Amino acid sequence: MGPAIGCVIDGCPPGLELSPADMQPDLDRRKPGTSRHVTQRRESDRVEILSGVFEGKTTGTPIALLIRNEDQRSSDYENLLDTFRPGHADYTYWRKYGLRDPRGGGRSSARLTAPMVAAGAVAKKWLREQYGTVVRGCLTQLGEIEIPFFAWELAEANPFFAPNADIVPRLEAAMDALRKSGDSCGARLRVAATGVPVGLGAPLFDKLDADIAYAMMGINAVKGVEIGAGFGAVTQRGSEHEDELLPEGFATNHAGGVLGGISTGQDIEVAIAIKPTSSIRLPRRSIDRRNQAVTVETHGRHDPCVGIRATPIAEAMLALVLIDHALLHRAQCGDVRLPLPPIPGTTSI
Repeated sequence: MGPAIGCVIDGCPPGLELSPADMQPDLDRRKPGTSRHVTQRRESDRVEILSGVFEGKTTGTPIALLIRNEDQRSSDYENLLDTFRPGHADYTYWRKYGLRDPRGGGRSSARLTAPMVAAGAVAKKWLREQYGTVVRGCLTQLGEIEIPFFAWELAEANPFFAPNADIVPRLEAAMDALRKSGDSCGARLRVAATGVPVGLGAPLFDKLDADIAYAMMGINAVKGVEIGAGFGAVTQRGSEHEDELLPEGFATNHAGGVLGGISTGQDIEVAIAIKPTSSIRLPRRSIDRRNQAVTVETHGRHDPCVGIRATPIAEAMLALVLIDHALLHRAQCGDVRLPLPPIPGTTSI
């Protein structure tokens, strides 16, 4: 990993009041070293704005962000120069490009989700100020442990982002045992957006739910995405799955806030599945660049479950998709208002 990471945010509307303080809280939620249950790498993840902001407001030009790396240890990866970690991108990167940078995982490192979170914080602020949209996430399953939902506020009160205080001691014990074993586990997350305007998205190739799934699959280690009922729709009957329309609003939200690729004004509901961390201490069979059999043991500072720190990342990606579609809608439809009464509980764009 080099001296810094960052990103360029293109297309942000002008006039949005923006400073590093608007992005830092979400970066602090994602950063390593926040508890004993995640990687002990120490990074302050302080974000710097290099361009696109003048006198505290966005100018409409690209916003360049920089986050300096402060605690990289490239030596932890020296033994991986000629070998490939099972389940990791080492092998595919090498076969595609003919070479790879093994330091810190290179381009496949979860470290690169920090710029996603910074950009997502900008999108969150704009959506909140324009439409009152709020994007929140939580952990709903850690390995085999399912986490019943109690309240969104509870997810911000523990390092697991668990919306349930009673289950935290069990999660802590499970992670302590997992770390001692040298193994890893997966996780399931929920991310939801409330106050989403009706009409975001488009038919066929620019569907809102398709773009949400595309964005979520772009997060490191995500192997599955559900919108609304998701795979639960397989066992539902049409009479159960359909969200009936009543004068007072929708009766249910099995569609997850999207119908025909366009937002309904209900909450956008997304769930993602995150695979177990590929970098583990246990000996695993692999090959080297000469196609010889080897045994790989990965040392260094790794998350036994990358899903623990993934909640702000998933929130960021959902917010980025929503702001893109809000701006696309404005460009196509302007301030068009349908000559129909709004459905209670929904917001018009």
